[in-house]
Amino acid sequence: MENSYKRIASPVGVLTLVARGSKLAAVLWESERENRVRLGALVEDEHHPMLLKTEQQLNEYFAGTRTRFELALDFQGTDFQQRVWQALLAIPFGETRSYTQIAQAVGSPKSVRAVGAANGRNPLSIIAPCHRVIGASGALTGFAGGLEAKTFLLTLEGHTFSTPVLDADKHQGSFSF
Repeated sequence: MENSYKRIASPVGVLTLVARGSKLAAVLWESERENRVRLGALVEDEHHPMLLKTEQQLNEYFAGTRTRFELALDFQGTDFQQRVWQALLAIPFGETRSYTQIAQAVGSPKSVRAVGAANGRNPLSIIAPCHRVIGASGALTGFAGGLEAKTFLLTLEGHTFSTPVLDADKHQGSFSF
């Protein structure tokens, strides 16, 4: 099946939206790490209905008028990754969870590192809110869009920080459990 994409400007940089058929398959970052999300060939389509709908809902989210996305999603990953990504979708707007809490939620309480790895491969950043997953101490940890973007998204959702935000360059891709 062909993957269609559209690039949009956002407060966290240029995002690439990817649809597979009639469903959203990915939201990729400007500084996307190669092979973090495997999609295959992409064809630009500025008028794809799902991509336009996603753009509209993201614009509403960034404007502070949307707290929940209503999009058909196409997650491609292992059963474990899919369980983790579904757990991300269950984190309410403005709340956070630790990697340990996600591991417990997916029925694998000892799989904290595997949860971190699955979180890092989440193809639907922002939509499946991996930015809402933080270290057990409350510290921000690795994020595909960078810690500055993670801080922006959490602040947009009303999160206040009781611990210092980690240096984005120094801690990019690291996890704190």
